[in-house]
Amino acid sequence: MPDPELTDWQYDLGGVVIGADTTVQVIETTGLGRPPVRESDIDQPSMDGQFAGPDYWAGRQIQFDAAIRIPGDPAACHDMVAALQTATDRAAVRLVGGQGMALRIKRPGRPVKRLTVRARKVDPEYGQVIHGYVPLDMEFLAHDPTFYADTESVTEIPLGWLTGGGFAAPITAPIYVQDGAVAADRPGWVTNNGDADAWPVIRITGPCSNVTVIHVASGRRLELPTLSLSAGQWVEIDTRPSARTVTRDNGGNASAYLSPASRIDQFVLPPGQSEMRWTAYDSTNTARMRLTWRDAYIAL
Repeated sequence: MPDPELTDWQYDLGGVVIGADTTVQVIETTGLGRPPVRESDIDQPSMDGQFAGPDYWAGRQIQFDAAIRIPGDPAACHDMVAALQTATDRAAVRLVGGQGMALRIKRPGRPVKRLTVRARKVDPEYGQVIHGYVPLDMEFLAHDPTFYADTESVTEIPLGWLTGGGFAAPITAPIYVQDGAVAADRPGWVTNNGDADAWPVIRITGPCSNVTVIHVASGRRLELPTLSLSAGQWVEIDTRPSARTVTRDNGGNASAYLSPASRIDQFVLPPGQSEMRWTAYDSTNTARMRLTWRDAYIAL
Protein backbone atom coordinates (compact mmCIF):
# COMPACT_ATOMS: atom_id res chain seq x y z
CA MET A 1 0.00 0.00 0.00
CA PRO A 2 1.56 3.34 -1.03
CA ASP A 3 2.23 6.01 1.56
CA PRO A 4 -0.35 8.83 1.63
CA GLU A 5 0.63 12.14 0.07
CA LEU A 6 1.48 14.85 2.58
CA THR A 7 1.18 18.63 2.36
CA ASP A 8 2.81 21.26 4.59
CA TRP A 9 2.31 20.77 8.34
CA GLN A 10 0.96 17.26 7.99
CA TYR A 11 2.16 14.07 9.70
CA ASP A 12 1.65 10.44 8.72
CA LEU A 13 1.43 8.12 11.73
CA GLY A 14 1.58 4.61 10.31
CA GLY A 15 -0.87 5.49 7.54
CA VAL A 16 -3.10 7.92 9.49
CA VAL A 17 -2.61 11.53 8.38
CA ILE A 18 -3.00 14.29 10.98
CA GLY A 19 -2.25 18.00 11.01
CA ALA A 20 -3.23 20.76 8.59
CA ASP A 21 -6.53 20.27 6.71
CA THR A 22 -7.42 17.11 8.68
CA THR A 23 -9.75 16.43 11.57
CA VAL A 24 -6.79 16.21 13.97
CA GLN A 25 -5.28 19.60 14.75
CA VAL A 26 -1.65 19.48 15.89
CA ILE A 27 -1.16 22.25 18.43
CA GLU A 28 2.48 21.63 19.28
CA THR A 29 5.19 19.10 18.48
CA THR A 30 8.35 18.57 20.55
CA GLY A 31 11.37 16.31 20.13
CA LEU A 32 12.27 17.19 16.54
CA GLY A 33 15.41 19.16 17.40
CA ARG A 34 18.70 17.86 18.76
CA PRO A 35 18.32 14.33 20.17
CA PRO A 36 19.05 13.62 23.85
CA VAL A 37 22.65 12.77 24.62
CA ARG A 38 24.05 9.68 26.34
CA GLU A 39 27.16 11.22 27.85
CA SER A 40 30.07 9.23 29.26
CA ASP A 41 31.98 11.94 31.11
CA ILE A 42 34.14 10.79 34.02
CA ASP A 43 35.08 12.72 37.15
CA GLN A 44 38.79 13.54 37.30
CA PRO A 45 40.27 11.63 40.26
CA SER A 46 41.68 13.85 43.01
CA MET A 47 41.18 17.04 41.01
CA ASP A 48 38.56 19.42 39.75
CA GLY A 49 36.50 18.86 36.64
CA GLN A 50 35.74 15.89 34.43
CA PHE A 51 37.21 14.03 31.51
CA ALA A 52 34.98 14.44 28.45
CA GLY A 53 34.03 11.01 27.15
CA PRO A 54 32.24 10.26 23.88
CA ASP A 55 28.72 11.66 23.50
CA TYR A 56 26.20 9.34 21.88
CA TRP A 57 22.67 10.11 20.74
CA ALA A 58 19.88 8.55 22.75
CA GLY A 59 16.48 7.66 21.34
CA ARG A 60 14.44 10.61 20.09
CA GLN A 61 11.19 11.20 22.04
CA ILE A 62 8.55 12.95 19.95
CA GLN A 63 5.42 14.34 21.58
CA PHE A 64 2.25 15.64 19.95
CA ASP A 65 -0.18 17.98 21.67
CA ALA A 66 -3.19 17.56 19.39
CA ALA A 67 -6.98 17.62 19.34
CA ILE A 68 -9.66 15.92 17.26
CA ARG A 69 -12.19 18.49 16.05
CA ILE A 70 -15.33 17.09 14.42
CA PRO A 71 -18.13 19.35 15.69
CA GLY A 72 -21.35 17.55 16.56
CA ASP A 73 -20.07 14.07 15.68
CA PRO A 74 -18.75 12.20 18.73
CA ALA A 75 -18.89 8.89 16.86
CA ALA A 76 -16.42 10.19 14.25
CA CYS A 77 -14.13 11.30 17.09
CA HIS A 78 -14.16 7.78 18.51
CA ASP A 79 -13.46 6.40 15.03
CA MET A 80 -10.38 8.62 14.71
CA VAL A 81 -9.04 7.52 18.10
CA ALA A 82 -9.62 3.90 17.06
CA ALA A 83 -7.73 4.48 13.79
CA LEU A 84 -4.74 5.90 15.67
CA GLN A 85 -4.78 3.05 18.17
CA THR A 86 -4.97 0.49 15.37
CA ALA A 87 -2.05 2.08 13.50
CA THR A 88 0.12 2.11 16.64
CA ASP A 89 -0.82 -1.32 17.99
CA ARG A 90 0.03 -3.69 15.14
CA ALA A 91 1.48 -6.94 16.48
CA ALA A 92 3.98 -7.10 13.59
CA VAL A 93 5.58 -3.98 15.07
CA ARG A 94 4.83 -4.17 18.78
CA LEU A 95 5.85 -7.79 19.29
CA VAL A 96 8.89 -8.00 16.97
CA GLY A 97 12.26 -6.72 18.09
CA GLY A 98 13.78 -4.04 15.88
CA GLN A 99 10.53 -3.28 14.05
CA GLY A 100 8.78 0.09 14.05
CA MET A 101 6.16 2.15 12.28
CA ALA A 102 6.83 5.08 9.98
CA LEU A 103 6.41 8.63 11.22
CA ARG A 104 6.50 10.89 8.15
CA ILE A 105 6.76 14.66 8.44
CA LYS A 106 6.21 17.47 5.90
CA ARG A 107 7.33 21.01 6.67
CA PRO A 108 7.18 24.06 4.37
CA GLY A 109 10.07 24.20 1.93
CA ARG A 110 11.36 20.79 3.02
CA PRO A 111 10.92 17.34 1.49
CA VAL A 112 9.04 14.68 3.41
CA LYS A 113 11.31 12.98 5.93
CA ARG A 114 10.69 10.00 8.10
CA LEU A 115 11.61 8.31 11.34
CA THR A 116 10.95 4.74 12.47
CA VAL A 117 9.14 4.88 15.80
CA ARG A 118 7.30 2.94 18.46
CA ALA A 119 4.18 4.40 20.04
CA ARG A 120 4.55 5.08 23.75
CA LYS A 121 1.31 6.95 24.39
CA VAL A 122 -1.99 7.63 22.61
CA ASP A 123 -4.05 9.24 25.36
CA PRO A 124 -7.42 10.85 24.48
CA GLU A 125 -9.49 12.98 26.87
CA TYR A 126 -13.18 12.27 26.37
CA GLY A 127 -14.62 15.03 28.60
CA GLN A 128 -15.90 17.06 25.63
CA VAL A 129 -16.40 14.28 23.09
CA ILE A 130 -20.15 14.98 23.03
CA HIS A 131 -19.28 18.28 21.34
CA GLY A 132 -16.96 16.62 18.86
CA TYR A 133 -13.74 17.70 20.59
CA VAL A 134 -11.14 15.25 21.95
CA PRO A 135 -7.69 16.45 23.12
CA LEU A 136 -4.91 13.98 22.36
CA ASP A 137 -1.58 13.46 24.09
CA MET A 138 0.66 11.26 21.92
CA GLU A 139 4.25 10.20 22.40
CA PHE A 140 6.57 8.21 20.13
CA LEU A 141 10.14 6.95 20.50
CA ALA A 142 12.55 6.81 17.56
CA HIS A 143 15.32 4.45 18.66
CA ASP A 144 17.39 5.72 15.71
CA PRO A 145 17.18 9.54 16.01
CA THR A 146 18.37 10.22 12.44
CA PHE A 147 15.93 11.64 9.88
CA TYR A 148 15.74 9.74 6.58
CA ALA A 149 14.53 10.47 3.07
CA ASP A 150 10.98 9.42 2.35
CA THR A 151 11.99 7.38 -0.72
CA GLU A 152 14.63 4.69 -1.01
CA SER A 153 17.57 4.93 -3.38
CA VAL A 154 18.61 1.77 -5.22
CA THR A 155 21.55 0.91 -7.42
CA GLU A 156 22.61 -2.43 -8.91
CA ILE A 157 26.22 -3.23 -9.71
CA PRO A 158 27.13 -6.20 -11.94
CA LEU A 159 30.30 -8.16 -11.49
CA GLY A 160 32.88 -7.16 -14.11
CA TRP A 161 35.25 -9.31 -16.10
CA LEU A 162 38.10 -7.06 -17.17
CA THR A 163 40.92 -6.60 -14.64
CA GLY A 164 41.36 -2.85 -14.80
CA GLY A 165 37.94 -1.84 -16.09
CA GLY A 166 39.04 -2.03 -19.76
CA PHE A 167 42.04 -1.95 -22.11
CA ALA A 168 44.59 0.87 -22.30
CA ALA A 169 46.03 1.87 -25.66
CA PRO A 170 48.38 0.93 -27.17
CA ILE A 171 47.38 -2.73 -26.74
CA THR A 172 50.18 -5.26 -26.84
CA ALA A 173 50.05 -9.02 -26.67
CA PRO A 174 49.43 -11.00 -24.61
CA ILE A 175 46.02 -9.72 -23.43
CA TYR A 176 44.79 -11.25 -20.16
CA VAL A 177 41.06 -11.62 -19.52
CA GLN A 178 39.80 -13.07 -16.27
CA ASP A 179 38.11 -16.42 -16.18
CA GLY A 180 35.89 -18.05 -13.58
CA ALA A 181 38.89 -19.08 -11.47
CA VAL A 182 39.91 -15.51 -10.65
CA ALA A 183 37.91 -13.07 -8.51
CA ALA A 184 36.47 -10.36 -10.73
CA ASP A 185 35.78 -6.86 -9.48
CA ARG A 186 33.56 -3.99 -10.56
CA PRO A 187 33.44 -0.40 -9.27
CA GLY A 188 30.18 1.46 -8.81
CA TRP A 189 28.98 4.72 -7.35
CA VAL A 190 26.30 5.55 -4.81
CA THR A 191 25.27 8.98 -3.53
CA ASN A 192 23.93 9.86 -0.09
CA ASN A 193 22.33 13.27 -0.66
CA GLY A 194 21.91 13.90 3.07
CA ASP A 195 24.32 15.25 5.67
CA ALA A 196 24.51 12.22 7.98
CA ASP A 197 25.73 8.65 7.53
CA ALA A 198 23.29 6.35 5.73
CA TRP A 199 23.03 2.61 6.30
CA PRO A 200 22.76 0.40 3.18
CA VAL A 201 21.01 -2.91 2.69
CA ILE A 202 23.26 -5.00 0.44
CA ARG A 203 21.92 -7.98 -1.52
CA ILE A 204 24.24 -10.28 -3.46
CA THR A 205 22.49 -12.53 -6.00
CA GLY A 206 24.38 -15.54 -7.39
CA PRO A 207 25.85 -17.47 -8.98
CA CYS A 208 29.06 -16.50 -7.20
CA SER A 209 31.29 -17.37 -4.27
CA ASN A 210 33.95 -15.82 -2.02
CA VAL A 211 32.25 -12.41 -1.88
CA THR A 212 33.84 -9.20 -0.61
CA VAL A 213 32.08 -5.81 -0.53
CA ILE A 214 34.37 -2.77 -0.26
CA HIS A 215 33.72 0.89 0.51
CA VAL A 216 36.71 2.27 -1.35
CA ALA A 217 37.28 5.61 0.41
CA SER A 218 37.26 4.17 3.93
CA GLY A 219 38.65 0.76 3.06
CA ARG A 220 35.92 -0.93 5.08
CA ARG A 221 35.18 -4.45 3.89
CA LEU A 222 32.49 -7.05 4.38
CA GLU A 223 34.02 -10.42 3.57
CA LEU A 224 32.14 -13.68 3.11
CA PRO A 225 34.98 -16.04 2.07
CA THR A 226 33.07 -19.31 2.48
CA LEU A 227 29.80 -18.17 0.91
CA SER A 228 28.68 -19.95 -2.27
CA LEU A 229 25.49 -18.93 -4.08
CA SER A 230 23.85 -20.83 -6.93
CA ALA A 231 21.93 -19.01 -9.65
CA GLY A 232 18.98 -17.19 -8.12
CA GLN A 233 20.17 -17.60 -4.54
CA TRP A 234 21.01 -14.48 -2.55
CA VAL A 235 22.40 -13.20 0.71
CA GLU A 236 21.33 -9.88 2.23
CA ILE A 237 23.46 -7.79 4.59
CA ASP A 238 21.32 -5.27 6.47
CA THR A 239 23.54 -2.68 8.16
CA ARG A 240 20.71 -0.54 9.56
CA PRO A 241 20.85 0.05 13.33
CA SER A 242 17.47 -1.62 13.81
CA ALA A 243 18.61 -4.79 12.04
CA ARG A 244 22.35 -5.60 11.69
CA THR A 245 21.57 -8.98 10.13
CA VAL A 246 22.89 -11.28 7.42
CA THR A 247 20.12 -13.38 5.86
CA ARG A 248 19.94 -16.08 3.18
CA ASP A 249 17.14 -16.39 0.62
CA ASN A 250 15.62 -19.24 2.67
CA GLY A 251 15.30 -16.92 5.68
CA GLY A 252 18.20 -18.49 7.54
CA ASN A 253 20.79 -16.59 9.56
CA ALA A 254 23.96 -16.24 7.46
CA SER A 255 26.07 -14.15 9.84
CA ALA A 256 28.51 -17.05 10.23
CA TYR A 257 29.69 -16.43 6.66
CA LEU A 258 31.10 -13.03 7.65
CA SER A 259 34.80 -12.92 8.47
CA PRO A 260 35.70 -11.83 12.04
CA ALA A 261 37.10 -8.52 10.72
CA SER A 262 33.86 -7.55 8.96
CA ARG A 263 32.05 -4.81 10.91
CA ILE A 264 28.41 -4.34 9.88
CA ASP A 265 28.03 -1.60 12.49
CA GLN A 266 30.67 0.54 10.75
CA PHE A 267 29.73 -0.02 7.11
CA VAL A 268 28.09 3.33 6.35
CA LEU A 269 27.59 5.52 3.30
CA PRO A 270 28.90 8.97 4.32
CA PRO A 271 27.34 12.14 2.87
CA GLY A 272 28.16 12.64 -0.79
CA GLN A 273 29.34 10.17 -3.40
CA SER A 274 30.95 6.86 -2.50
CA GLU A 275 32.70 4.34 -4.69
CA MET A 276 31.62 0.78 -4.00
CA ARG A 277 33.48 -2.25 -5.24
CA TRP A 278 32.77 -5.92 -4.86
CA THR A 279 34.70 -9.04 -5.73
CA ALA A 280 33.61 -12.63 -6.19
CA TYR A 281 34.15 -15.74 -8.28
CA ASP A 282 31.61 -15.94 -11.09
CA SER A 283 32.15 -17.86 -14.34
CA THR A 284 28.88 -16.56 -15.88
CA ASN A 285 29.16 -12.79 -15.27
CA THR A 286 25.52 -12.74 -14.14
CA ALA A 287 25.94 -12.15 -10.39
CA ARG A 288 24.66 -8.82 -9.09
CA MET A 289 25.01 -6.63 -6.03
CA ARG A 290 22.09 -4.35 -5.18
CA LEU A 291 22.38 -1.55 -2.64
CA THR A 292 19.30 0.07 -1.09
CA TRP A 293 19.50 3.05 1.25
CA ARG A 294 17.73 6.19 2.38
CA ASP A 295 19.55 9.53 2.38
CA ALA A 296 20.17 10.49 6.02
CA TYR A 297 19.85 13.92 7.64
CA ILE A 298 20.88 15.50 10.93
CA ALA A 299 17.94 17.90 11.01
CA LEU A 300 14.38 18.01 9.80
